[in-house]
Amino acid sequence: MDKTQINQTINIFKLAAPKGNKFWQMADPEKLGRPIKFESPEDLWEKACEYFEWCDNNPFKEEKIFQYQGIITKGEINKMRAYTLRELCLFLGVNETYFNQFNKDDNEEFSKIITRIRDVIFTQKFTGAAADLLNSNIIARELGLIDKSQVRVEKEQPLFGDDVE
Repeated sequence: MDKTQINQTINIFKLAAPKGNKFWQMADPEKLGRPIKFESPEDLWEKACEYFEWCDNNPFKEEKIFQYQGIITKGEINKMRAYTLRELCLFLGVNETYFNQFNKDDNEEFSKIITRIRDVIFTQKFTGAAADLLNSNIIARELGLIDKSQVRVEKEQPLFGDDVE
């Protein structure tokens, strides 16, 4: 290191805050931490409703081929888009951890809205699957509605008698 580089390094250390400073007291408590994404529970509900409306207005398209009196034509059929928490979070620009944090905080109003949002998502998927508008097997697994059956074998029975000649 030459003398110029040493002087530049020393000057950088001079820019550091002096020991015993109280700069932290100058921070605005309203601006500490990450900016708030939703000002109120109503704001969150409004944004969630925008997502639900977007899903309803942007169904999946399926291309079908039809035949009528020997004429083959192509057409599109609208397919229901299921509401999902993951897609809602993408729409809102947050991740699921951030979204789930509202239930962990002591804010009862946000917690009520999160519960309502989850209920809307569950109901839309359930009724869509019940009406055969969504794949019922996928939705049942997603909602935790799969019937689980256990087969239990008490005693193994031989296929042939013991005295086979």
